[in-house]
Amino acid sequence: MTLARYRTEGVALAGAILVADQLVKFIVAGPLALKSRMQIEITSFFNLTWAENRGVSMGFLTAETDTARWLLVALTGIIATIVLLWMWKERARGDILALGMILGGALGNIIDRARLGYVVDYADLHIGAFRPFMIFNVADAAITIGVLLLLARVLIIGDKSSKSDPATAAVQAGGTNDGAPAAKTENEHV
Repeated sequence: MTLARYRTEGVALAGAILVADQLVKFIVAGPLALKSRMQIEITSFFNLTWAENRGVSMGFLTAETDTARWLLVALTGIIATIVLLWMWKERARGDILALGMILGGALGNIIDRARLGYVVDYADLHIGAFRPFMIFNVADAAITIGVLLLLARVLIIGDKSSKSDPATAAVQAGGTNDGAPAAKTENEHV
């Protein structure tokens, strides 16, 4: 596959996550009326619970004023732009898809914050009274999974350049990708 195809897949994944996130939020806020019901028990370990997150992860950077809200929208918009640029520069398909997950999730939460002043959270996973996670949404899950995939690649697989394809490795080692040696530079002695 080509790099252009990888990028297309990354953008498509970001778009799919954005649509899924906004669709589920529409369903919990509209037809399920979760805001007025506050909680719907689905199973013994999973509820739909209404939560309005006015900050970022785990309530950090809480935006209680309109100015703080729009500053947070701008900050998260800048971060989403950086993720998009990173995705465009990235060459590894797995990393592009992980960045697409992060981008789609970020855009879903930015839309909420710009439209409502808070991010709609509803997924409440628990074991009895123990809650291993804060209440979250599809966007949060996509961001978390994308970040974990990037971390796993770095920690488990390691440096991409040392495990790249032979053509890339040849260029990095001073050769060319056609098997011919690279031209000597002025600093190299024969």
